Amino acid sequence: MKQVDEGARALSLEEAYREHRLALLRLAYLVGASRDHAEDVVQSAFASAQARWESVDDALPYLKRAVVNRVKDDQRRWYRRRQRPVDLPEQVVLEPEIDETWSVIASLPWVMRAVVVLHYYEDLPLVEVADVLGRPAATVRSDHRRALERLRRTLT
Repeated sequence: MKQVDEGARALSLEEAYREHRLALLRLAYLVGASRDHAEDVVQSAFASAQARWESVDDALPYLKRAVVNRVKDDQRRWYRRRQRPVDLPEQVVLEPEIDETWSVIASLPWVMRAVVVLHYYEDLPLVEVADVLGRPAATVRSDHRRALERLRRTLT
């Protein structure tokens, strides 16, 4: 069993599920899964974590990475099967300027969209975004810069 600080207590898998499920559903949806598929992705991430739960030091980053990787893998499989670009997630219905912004974000290539969602919607520093995506920090900074340039060009 892992060591825990005196004031902190490790979450059980069930506690982590209750505490982090909604945030992980939102993340899965925003990085490209449909609402129904986001449920499947999150369930699958928790199911795969069960076998190694005792060795997980920090539940939320571990689960975020699992969710992002599962969405990416599913989209890659879908793309290969269809031999055409991946469908965009369902339209988000918000205020018009937010809807327009989201449709532009949703049109970004997968990695750029994931960087924008993790950095701005999940409020993660770019270093943590790099950890979640399993990419070098410098590459994520470049992806972030390119995504912002593309958004600026499209939105202005």
